[in-house]
Amino acid sequence: MLNGINLTLLIGPAVPVPAPQAVMDALHSIQVNSGGGRSGFQLSFSVSKKSLLLTTLLPVGYFDPMLTRVIIMATINGLPNVLMDGIVTRQEMSPSSEPGQSKLTITGEDLSVLMDVVELKRPFPGMDDTLQMLTILTPYAAFGIVPLVMPSLFLDFMSPTEGWESQDSTDLAHIQKLTTRNGYVFYLEPGPLPGQSLAYFGPNIRLPVPQPALNVNMDVHTNVESLSFSLNGLAKEVMIVTIMDPITHKIPIPIPIPNISIFQPPLGARPTPPAKIRFADNVANKRVATVLKETVGLLMKGSANAITGNGSLDVLRYGRVLRSRMLVGVRGAGLAYDGLYYVDTVTHNIKHGEYKQSFTLSRDGLIANTPRVLP
Repeated sequence: MLNGINLTLLIGPAVPVPAPQAVMDALHSIQVNSGGGRSGFQLSFSVSKKSLLLTTLLPVGYFDPMLTRVIIMATINGLPNVLMDGIVTRQEMSPSSEPGQSKLTITGEDLSVLMDVVELKRPFPGMDDTLQMLTILTPYAAFGIVPLVMPSLFLDFMSPTEGWESQDSTDLAHIQKLTTRNGYVFYLEPGPLPGQSLAYFGPNIRLPVPQPALNVNMDVHTNVESLSFSLNGLAKEVMIVTIMDPITHKIPIPIPIPNISIFQPPLGARPTPPAKIRFADNVANKRVATVLKETVGLLMKGSANAITGNGSLDVLRYGRVLRSRMLVGVRGAGLAYDGLYYVDTVTHNIKHGEYKQSFTLSRDGLIANTPRVLP
């Protein structure tokens, strides 16, 4: 695709295989979104009336939704990067009278979409949240999904003689229920090899090893095309949780929950003060263990980072793929905004001879709390 950058596209119903040459020749662009709750991709093809995609591949079901698996991998300087491992969910055909303007668009999502298609009713007797997650994820090992489930900080489950929790929804809906009450996150990370994915259920922890710095306004050392920052003074709030005293169960005890994540400490030396106060609902009548778990979950869910950044870069100039859910340094933005940031989302935009990324960053606090960042 580019000097030092190669693109690999695998497509198939069960075990994806390299796409045929006709598909690669018709490929116009690829877009991959990662970093949110569910990642997605879009393949755009330029087709003609006699294109193999229209005359043969589409009629035989080559891109059938919910049956076709797609793996997208970019190899940069010999290092493979699996960008997406997902399932096709939608087809769009846009014929045109203009030569070369007819487009076939294939849209899909990561493998978590398979967890959201069948509603199940099953009990979980004697199982806490960790065992429930492992039970749900076990069947998906057939798709190369390896679970990484972090245990809850507070053990809270009922004895089978008292009752048990049941699932009456899709697997993904029940997983989201578990993540909400624990303050955890759940996502699928493709790789490190094609056909493998990591299913992470745990605190929203960013890898501590930062990626090479994003340089802006540094002349020949600049490696981004654009980068801007904004500070929202209304982003942070303090939550008040009210519980009843454990002895009489009649005296309300307010507990303030600071807007600081215990797993995502502020990356700025001067944190932004909270501007709002909010009271939690429906906790007064719950068991103490349940309230403690939900309260710690609020601490782990992560603070609302007041500073956000948006930018774009050329991968060839940056020298590697910028990954979401990790740290990255910023240089050249000035004393207030230089330093480390969390990479929230990344969008890969790939065309013939071009590989660019747009990204969003976040952190709380002005002025870097580290003397230097990784160049």
